[in-house]
Amino acid sequence: MAEEELLNIVVDTCVTKGGKLIIPAFSVGRTQEIVFSLNNFFNEGKLPKIDIFVDSPLAVNATAVFRMHPECFNKNFSDVMEKDPDPFGFDGLHYINKVEDSKKLNDHKKPCVIISASGMMEAGRVKHHLANNISDPKNTILIVGYCAPTTLGARIGRGDREVSIFGIVHEVKAEVKKIESFSGHGDYKEMISFISCQDKNALSKIYIVHGEYETQKKYVSTLVAEGFKNIEIPAKGQEYNL
Repeated sequence: MAEEELLNIVVDTCVTKGGKLIIPAFSVGRTQEIVFSLNNFFNEGKLPKIDIFVDSPLAVNATAVFRMHPECFNKNFSDVMEKDPDPFGFDGLHYINKVEDSKKLNDHKKPCVIISASGMMEAGRVKHHLANNISDPKNTILIVGYCAPTTLGARIGRGDREVSIFGIVHEVKAEVKKIESFSGHGDYKEMISFISCQDKNALSKIYIVHGEYETQKKYVSTLVAEGFKNIEIPAKGQEYNL
């Protein structure tokens, strides 16, 4: 399971190696899912006694919104809240808003976990954390979602030994790990199930606008096999009147 794999990586990085675990994560959804998992490990007494930092103003604000709407949580969240009223808070968890507090993490010498946006590592505070930690073999970069092929996240994920961050070339000596099952995107079966809520014959057109081209073509074939018609992959710059 993704949660157990996450715990193993935390223990290996922060306890065994004594390093920092950098988790680039999207601010809405993915960050809260990871924090929720870490919260459960804390409640179970499995989480090492280390600092966990959520360094993203958007993630901090989004988490506050999540807290305001427990009626939207699924059964897993609701079950946890019967014993823990705050699934997004535990001892050792720190939410960071201010830039100066984010910069202080560069001087944080103890093992810790830093969760920061953006997930594809193309922007945001996570780039600073990568620049400061990617060349230390004690550290780990954990990729928990899809990274488009041309992004910094993709280059790190495919094993490039050197990457440019803010115009400076850094050696990638930190260990790079992936947990793809944390991805927040629906798979093709879920999307077909969603589309199937409508009358197939009433759909005048289906446009495939997300994903890489080869994947789009495969998905078109899958939709055709499911009985859908009039499916199109728009070309770059093509315009439509809807």
